[in-house]
Amino acid sequence: MILAHKIALDPNDVQETYFRKAAGVARFAYNWALDQWQQQYDAWKGDPTLRKPSEAALRRQLNALKRDAFPWMLEVTKNAPQMAVIHLGRAFKNFFAGIAEYPTFKKKGRHDSFTLTNDQFTVKGQKVHIPK
Repeated sequence: MILAHKIALDPNDVQETYFRKAAGVARFAYNWALDQWQQQYDAWKGDPTLRKPSEAALRRQLNALKRDAFPWMLEVTKNAPQMAVIHLGRAFKNFFAGIAEYPTFKKKGRHDSFTLTNDQFTVKGQKVHIPK
């Protein structure tokens, strides 16, 4: 049996700004990873000795770059970009399995979201704590 909780949040202005930043970081990470995947796949098609792109390799590549190239990503939880790349990997897995269409770039304002894993937040009373 799978149990889930759906929680409605009522954020104040500061919290809403944080959520929007986290959603923007997730969108950027997804789009960056999709662009890198396409470039690496095209390079692999031209030279099969290169490695095929993978979700884990893209996560490592983004983690190596983000401190210098994208320091603003560090303002939000690390789960936002990490889970976005994992979702892209799942999207490609579904595409190659014939279950879904080819992944497309995400646009601002369309279903903006980010994901947290269960161990990355705590609930105390009526408050939810999201770490940076």
